[in-house]
Amino acid sequence: MHGRGRDDQLAAAVRLREQGAAEQARERLLALCAEHPDDAEVAYQTAWVHDVLGLEAEAVPFYERGLDGSGLAPEDRRGALLGLGSTYRVLGRYEKAVATLRRGVDEFPGDGALRTFLAMALYNVDEHHEAMRTLLELLAATSQDPQVRQYRRAIEHYARDLDAAE
Repeated sequence: MHGRGRDDQLAAAVRLREQGAAEQARERLLALCAEHPDDAEVAYQTAWVHDVLGLEAEAVPFYERGLDGSGLAPEDRRGALLGLGSTYRVLGRYEKAVATLRRGVDEFPGDGALRTFLAMALYNVDEHHEAMRTLLELLAATSQDPQVRQYRRAIEHYARDLDAAE
């Protein structure tokens, strides 16, 4: 279990990030990481604040630490997989992005954001058919556009075989 002091400090740092004081939040989170090096939640929040500040390369080890083991709540784990996969992609580490985002989609198959970021990473590794299939399936499943909904079955069919004539 976590101590109340740790919980209060973490909550205060998250509030700072949410209020736009990301550099202050970063300083507090780095201090918390030093005190709690095996704390997955602190690591995840530290990764997140680095991403907010555009410090993607510095975010990676914190994301990795947060995902190591089972210390994150499911929603935070989902966010960490998305954040790490997206960060790898921004850094041009496309294969790692695909692997991380596939892991996220495997763990959270209904998550449209993970599937969207996976499609972008697939595009980056020239897996265009799978990228298109992923996006078309997501579009067919989630669109509220009446015209898209009207053609949902056809879109799902073509998503499985983009080279099909009919």
